[in-house]
This record gives sequence, structure tokens and C-alpha cells, in this order.
Amino acid sequence: MTYCVAVRSPNGLVFLSDSRTNAGVDQISVFRKMHVFEVPGDRVMVLMTAGNLAISQSIASGLRVQMENDAEKSLKNAPNMFSAAKLVGDMVRKVYERDATSLKEFGIEFNVNIIFGGQVGAEEPRLFNIYSAGNFIEATEETPYFQIGESKYGKPILDRVIGGKLSLDEVAKCCLISMDSTIKSNLSVGLPLDLLCYERDSRRVTRQKTIDSRDPYFASIRDKWAEQLRKVFNELPDPGYWE
Repeated sequence: MTYCVAVRSPNGLVFLSDSRTNAGVDQISVFRKMHVFEVPGDRVMVLMTAGNLAISQSIASGLRVQMENDAEKSLKNAPNMFSAAKLVGDMVRKVYERDATSLKEFGIEFNVNIIFGGQVGAEEPRLFNIYSAGNFIEATEETPYFQIGESKYGKPILDRVIGGKLSLDEVAKCCLISMDSTIKSNLSVGLPLDLLCYERDSRRVTRQKTIDSRDPYFASIRDKWAEQLRKVFNELPDPGYWE
């Protein structure tokens, strides 16, 4: 399984993904689910995937080949993020046309979900959720974050905290707590994590980190979050319904 979350804030974008894939409890592997497409000084785009790993890798690889070949229709030449999101959707459909029938013969569903965001030129940073059909929706002020994969465990903290003018560090902290809640409740999501904080108008990647089990900051917030939750729980009054 997978958990990825991305947040759009006034200060930029935050992306966080785990890297665990599994086909049963005894077949666990590590594969990156975050893919970065960058033209320093001009554009930064980040793609995170959930679903069938082979499909996800085909989509990401296809987009990278287009970019490396300087194709007219590529992430390198897209005039804005909306056009770039359409290119990602087109690639999803292309992979579907190539593989869906063969996958169906083996009883495998064409399953992929994508978070895609970034900034092109002077345009506002934008964030999209792209589905298996290649269609997509965009994050708004009212709905500034997207989750894909095993999303239910990490959603409550996002709903309570995300919003307003949080710093990128504050958004990243919230995303890491959301990830920790998911890891705690679902063994199919796990370390290492990929974290990328994109600073608005920088148009280059300056803050990217791989977080493993030895990372002192992640370990400290996991322990502190659990400690404070227990403390608040103990301070709440017991129900007095039967008094």
C-alpha cells in the first residue's frame, strides 16, 4: 500500500510520500513514489503515485523520456501547470491503451492515482489530483491538500491544522504527523519517507529530504506526539452519563 500527501499553502507546496510496496506480508520492498521534474530557474514539478507500481513507473518514465527528448508536448515545454496536468493525464491514458487489456486478462485492475504539483514561471504554484481515467481536479483554498493511498488514518490532523498562513515548516510538520499516524495504524505504509518543500517563486528544488528510521527529528516528533496525545486524553473528564 501507499500513503502520499501534498499541501498547497501561500508559501509554496509540501509533498510527502512513503516508499513501501507489498504483495503480501512476506513480499515487502522499497520503491520511490515521488518523481521530480525540474528546469532550475524556470519550473519545478513533483509527481507522487499510488496504485499499481508497474503502471506508475511507466507513467513517470514516459513523462521523463518526453522531457529528456525535448518533445514539443512535454513537461519541459508546458506553458503552465494546467497544461502540464493535461500531459500527465494523457500519459495515463496512453499507458491504459497499451496495458489495460493485457492486465485484465490476468485479473489485474488498471489502478493508479497521482498527485501532481509545482510552479511554471511566474504562475501561482498549483496542485492536482489525477485519476486512473486521466481526468483531474485542482486544490483550492477550501480544499488545499490531497491524499492518495491509505489516507484515512492521516486525515484528521490535516483537517484540524491545515489552513491559513502556515509556514512550510509547519505544513511539513503536520504532514509528518499525518504520516506517522498512518504508519502506526497500517503496516503496509512505512519508512523511508521522501519529503520535498517547494518555496514559492524559487523555481528550483532547495529543500528535499529522505527520512529513515535513524532520523532524529522524525523520531522526536513521533514520541512527542504520542506523549502529548496520552496527556490530553488523561486530562479529559470521564463520561458522567451514569452518575
